[in-house]
Amino acid sequence: MPATIDGPDFVALQVRDVDAAAAFCERHLGLRRAAVSPPHAVVFDTRPIPFAVRELLPGVDLADTARPGLGVALWFRTSDAHELHDQLAATGVKILTPMVDSPFGPTFSFEGPEGYTLTAHGA
Repeated sequence: MPATIDGPDFVALQVRDVDAAAAFCERHLGLRRAAVSPPHAVVFDTRPIPFAVRELLPGVDLADTARPGLGVALWFRTSDAHELHDQLAATGVKILTPMVDSPFGPTFSFEGPEGYTLTAHGA
């Protein structure tokens, strides 16, 4: 039987400034750092799939990109999408799409570290 993939097991954003991106994730999203991270990344204690911000891989130049992550949809679950939306807006985080009802609950998108589009959904 051929080998198969079970599903996503780790998600990371490549960024120019790991420290600034990690600070954004901690300050605005409430993520907590995992006990161990490699020297080129900050891994967060997210479940069921670990999430990280990491240095650029060889050959990646975000300066040549109008918007990093174009074509990739990265969604985060939250216990209260409305509250998170209001918190982000109050601290000046750019809201990219308004709150809408979706099959996954209230949903909106915002600008994350270095211009990545991130989506939050939940109760």
